[in-house]
Amino acid sequence: MTADGGGKHPGATEALRAAHAALAQHQWAAALENLKVADDEGILERDDLDAYGEAAWWSGKLTIAIRARERAFSAHIKAEDPARAAAAALAVANDYGHRLQNALATGWIRRAERLLQQVPDSPVHAYLARARLNEATSRGDLDRALAEAEKVLEIGLRNADRDIEALGLQDKGRVLVARGDVEEGLALLDEAVVVAISGELSPMATAVVYCNATVACQELADYRRALEFSDAARDWCSRQAISGFPGMCRVRRAEVTRLRGAWDEAEREARQACTELEDFSLDYAGEGFYQIGEIRLRMGDFEAADDAFRKAHEMGRSPVPGLAMLRLAQKKPSAGAALLKRALGDPSVGKLGRARLLAASVEVSLAMSDRAEAETSARELEAIAEQFGTHAFLATSAVANGALALASADAETAVRTLERARRMWQETDAPYEVARARMLLAEAHQVAGDADAAAFEFRAAEAAFDRLGARPDAEKAREAMRMLSASPAAKVATATMMFTDIVRSTQLIGAVGDEAWLRLVDWHDRILRILIARHHGEEIDHAGDGFFIAFTDATNAIDCALEIQRTLAEHRREHGYAPSLRIGLHVGPAVRVADGYKGHAVHVAARIGAVADGDEILASVDVLEAAKADYAHTPPRDVELRGVSGPVKVARILLEAP
Repeated sequence: MTADGGGKHPGATEALRAAHAALAQHQWAAALENLKVADDEGILERDDLDAYGEAAWWSGKLTIAIRARERAFSAHIKAEDPARAAAAALAVANDYGHRLQNALATGWIRRAERLLQQVPDSPVHAYLARARLNEATSRGDLDRALAEAEKVLEIGLRNADRDIEALGLQDKGRVLVARGDVEEGLALLDEAVVVAISGELSPMATAVVYCNATVACQELADYRRALEFSDAARDWCSRQAISGFPGMCRVRRAEVTRLRGAWDEAEREARQACTELEDFSLDYAGEGFYQIGEIRLRMGDFEAADDAFRKAHEMGRSPVPGLAMLRLAQKKPSAGAALLKRALGDPSVGKLGRARLLAASVEVSLAMSDRAEAETSARELEAIAEQFGTHAFLATSAVANGALALASADAETAVRTLERARRMWQETDAPYEVARARMLLAEAHQVAGDADAAAFEFRAAEAAFDRLGARPDAEKAREAMRMLSASPAAKVATATMMFTDIVRSTQLIGAVGDEAWLRLVDWHDRILRILIARHHGEEIDHAGDGFFIAFTDATNAIDCALEIQRTLAEHRREHGYAPSLRIGLHVGPAVRVADGYKGHAVHVAARIGAVADGDEILASVDVLEAAKADYAHTPPRDVELRGVSGPVKVARILLEAP
């Protein structure tokens, strides 16, 4: 510590004494104010500069903390104390990391590495190992991260340093959890938090243990344990005169509070956290905005959700899966699918992060009738859920599998799976997720022909959504009830399904321009609707430039497809151009519901349409056999269809007999 300054600066000397007294009591704001007074008089020595950085950090003044620690680093270098200089460098690196200035953070870590090459093995080496651990984790290299965590723990035990020992326990615990060694990892996290609660650790070590243990449990979706750790951190914060760190705790608490249905409270916590963190930790502030986006999405405030996800992205927090689900709610599923594809392609995203992305991928893929992609995502999600074993992940996986069964009209499997999902979400105390599972369960009962059970689940979901303030979901539940009341129970019916699609539409738009394209699509839609009506078809869906039509008679379906292609060919001869269309046909049993048909046969028809060529009518042999007339066609051949097990025999129906 500095001397009294020989009476040269009596006010500054007294301020310095007051600062150290405040530091001993963890009165960070008072310490910071007095250290500033002493610094203005130029009497701070290197120990004081270390203290200045710590007081500024706990006061939420990250810029001041960085400058003080950089000065402390220089002072330690001047004093030829490489161990202390390395410790200061690692603290600066951590601060720049919170600012997402990763190049600067890495540079300071490398300075610490070079300095510690001059120093025998010491406690400071544990903090270097922690920096390397975090670098390895960000790359997804969990084996290297585990080795560094074990090094931290070994140094703490060898030096009887309680701070480093506790940090090593929680570091090893969180890496083991991320690797899938859940039971062992959670045991280490529990032990580290107990040590922190006992008051044996320094403030910084206590904060790190609380924060990282809570984050690890939330990523695992062990929300009960995360809430316990969050409560302990909040109680500890309330006894400390600190500004920045409580915001980090609030962000983590906001997610658990949101899950439990207290959305107003969760948003208040998240917004306060963002205010506390705007000059302290951009990564945590980004998480706060992400939580606000999730809440606003559920409430139906799409504009505010979009803004919150944008701010999260600006601060370095990936906006998915939330932004992808927002795009789905805005009727832009392809945009959501693109977001998810990019996120899932990031090799640094671990299994726990992938689980949340995969759940969204299943929902978006089913909305786009991409059953193959949905099945792939659901299988990976199920494997992760079984490996990590928490109720929330198992429930999420069950919802995905139930939705897949529902899309295949397997009502029995859907009911059984979704009932299990609803029960697990209830045990997790997640009312919104319970209500979402109830909606799917109601649809499954409806497909099974049990209208009473469907109505029971729809009403329960509606009541829950209303209580939560989830307006879009509540309206969907009410609309489902209206449709259920107005329509007979769903039943299985045999139908011939037709899917049409304009070939190379993206290139056409680029060639003719947006305005001409819109005119072309309008003409195409009018012509097809005239011909569909003429042949007694029912338009089920019209997405972009494609149609999904159902016919009760296979002959009508083939006649309609032939007339469509002949009409386009004739227009091409007379006017020089008409779009090239591909058409796929399949017949089979499907579930008749209020908005059309669902089931495996629908999926097969869509996939046949996808493999057809331009100006081609490709039909399963089932359609030809079901028709009441003979049609010229090519010899049947086997094709592999995406998402369909086993080959399907198809033939090309010819416009003219050979």
